[in-house]
Amino acid sequence: MAGGTAARRAKALIARLDLTNLAEDCSEADVAALCDRAETPAGPVAAICIWPEFVAFARRELSARIKVATVVNFPMGGADVDATLAETRQAVADGADEIDLVVAYDRVESDPGFVEAQVRTIKAHCGHAKLKTILETGRLFDEAAIRTACHAAIAGGADFLKTSTGKVEVNATPASARMLLEEIAKAGGTVGCKPAGGIRTFEDADGYMRLAETICGSDYPSPDRFRLGASGVLADLLAVAAGTERPGGKAGY
Repeated sequence: MAGGTAARRAKALIARLDLTNLAEDCSEADVAALCDRAETPAGPVAAICIWPEFVAFARRELSARIKVATVVNFPMGGADVDATLAETRQAVADGADEIDLVVAYDRVESDPGFVEAQVRTIKAHCGHAKLKTILETGRLFDEAAIRTACHAAIAGGADFLKTSTGKVEVNATPASARMLLEEIAKAGGTVGCKPAGGIRTFEDADGYMRLAETICGSDYPSPDRFRLGASGVLADLLAVAAGTERPGGKAGY
């Protein structure tokens, strides 16, 4: 890939990045540092994704052009809809722009209607916030189950399909992202897609965006419809965008 093309794509990927800290020991100081990193030399990331208890703080710290995303029913994807509703309402009241909901993925195969209803109920209480549904594709194990989860989430009114929590052994993969994108295309191409977890290099990130362009069209992966959930890829994207030496000693483009 020519240097200029790679740099342009790296900047585009930064603008589609949900810069994430969902570490168990995350502190307010860590969130403040994440907010600082979100305003990069190559432009702002799309959003930061953090624990619910930090939403109000992050919204005060960030400029309005960077979204605050948070997680609910995370990471286990239980079936307690009332508890998830309480989390969602509080997050929206605190200023969350986006809610990343872990669906009850262990019920996808036996009761997809429950998942559809779960998504619909949470969506109805998101207010202005977009709803990203985390399907935990690495725990669904086969293609039929992943596609069933996509159908349930889309039918429930999800704004995005997201692959993973980043907390299990298998997170985003090109194969799982392809399935999500194919189901999005079948449904009209208006639902967003967010590969998340295990995205560490420019090549990883760019591969997902190229997949989105191939399946859903070259104009599909705008920041409103395509995101990447990652914490460690930003340094590599910045190096490629600037044409400087990459982490790990890789040559810049």
